[in-house]
Amino acid sequence: MNIKYDKTDPLSIEAYGKKMVGKTFLDIIQESSEPYETKQELITSYGNKKRKGGLGNLIEEVYFGYKANSDQSADFLEAGVELKASPYEYVGKGKVKDVRAGERLVVTMIDYQNPVEDDYFKSHVHEKINKMLLVYYLRNRNLPSNLDYPIDYVKLYSPTQADLKIIQDDYKKINDKIKSGKAHELSESDTIYLSACTKGSTAAKSWVPQYYNPEVKAKKRAYSLKQGFMTQVLKNYLVKDIDTYEPIIKNPAELNEQTFEDIVQNRIHQHNGKTDEALCVEFDRVYNNDKSLWADLALRMLGIKSNKAEEFVKANIVVKAVRINENNKIVESSSLPSMPLTELVDEEWEESKLYKYFEETKFLLVVFKKVGDRYVLRGSQFWNMPESKLNTVVKDGWEQIRKVVKEGIVFTPSQQSNGIVIKNNLPKKGANEVIHLRPHTSKSYYVFEDGTTHGSGNINNSEVLPDGRRMTKQSFWINNSFLYSVLEEHLKNE
Repeated sequence: MNIKYDKTDPLSIEAYGKKMVGKTFLDIIQESSEPYETKQELITSYGNKKRKGGLGNLIEEVYFGYKANSDQSADFLEAGVELKASPYEYVGKGKVKDVRAGERLVVTMIDYQNPVEDDYFKSHVHEKINKMLLVYYLRNRNLPSNLDYPIDYVKLYSPTQADLKIIQDDYKKINDKIKSGKAHELSESDTIYLSACTKGSTAAKSWVPQYYNPEVKAKKRAYSLKQGFMTQVLKNYLVKDIDTYEPIIKNPAELNEQTFEDIVQNRIHQHNGKTDEALCVEFDRVYNNDKSLWADLALRMLGIKSNKAEEFVKANIVVKAVRINENNKIVESSSLPSMPLTELVDEEWEESKLYKYFEETKFLLVVFKKVGDRYVLRGSQFWNMPESKLNTVVKDGWEQIRKVVKEGIVFTPSQQSNGIVIKNNLPKKGANEVIHLRPHTSKSYYVFEDGTTHGSGNINNSEVLPDGRRMTKQSFWINNSFLYSVLEEHLKNE
């Protein structure tokens, strides 16, 4: 193939790459100099949706003319440029639509079987993400073939100064865990932007020995940039006309002295001892009993006036306000996003919505303690579900619930003082240490086998069950008693 770009010059590589914009992957094959028979073979090969990384390989081999490989060096070694092709999608309904990256961006495999490279700037991770040629294509599953996906954005990208410092801290945190012989305890939610995502199946071959702990095998993982992080890269650097969010770190120099987590916690902790009412006055927020009040105050303390902080969106950090009453009990359990029960039946654990949520989500727990008729700030704590709990206790709770849903939920009408209440045989809160399932809405609605209905709500307050009946929308909740145990050490120090 006659190379039509200077492989030593990043700008030449970018300029040639931009010529793909507006083309589909099929166009790239059809416009190549390959003979007809080879083009047909390429269409069959790259059009296989089960082929991992197929569309990225197509760009590398057919368009740029170099053989795809798993080498940990940058793709365009002489220019120090890594090519990353990735999908994006439209989300939302009607005219109000937003864009998001279709997936996390896998950087390079983590090598458990050799000593880690402590110096980030000498690492393969830095070599891969220091200068990337990002190629984003619109994934439209309604099209007949993935080769029909259009390529819409091509641009060179390097992390900002602030993002790079957070990535360096993440790299150190991952490597510190590996060096302590705990690679088997890694989780995507351990870190902020750079994560250790799972790679490979659940089969035995996906578990490998650790250099630092030879007796215990660890599941294969790769360094990756989180989906939320890549969504903001897409919005800020490629699409550009999409609304973005307020940053917590407005001066990157702050990160030279403290980690991102320390900055966040110090900003909150300087308000320790203030009541929620006083904080509302300080941050010009209406004082009411709205459930969002205490989480809103956490964001205000971080300098965020809206309800979204850029770094939290990029890192998939969820703010949870935890209120503790006079008896040292958390006021209520903590709800998770609604997860349809019909999907639960067909899921396997490591592909389930619940597993992925805990694997990818870090929480900022902001603690308020009841004193008199007000809540007083008692500080904050970053927390993520430990891998040991996730794959044992949480998995067991999920499996118990899944079994009942699969076999068919039994509804039992019960006469109460306030009327008839529909009870069911789903596992109750006490059945699992960490999670339980309960309604996601205050209004109930049921549709029974004979078509009769019951409840104070309507069909929008319900979800369909695998057998066609409907029940009040459900969601997983983190038990308040478990959350208290998470915070117990923190509360002792206050």
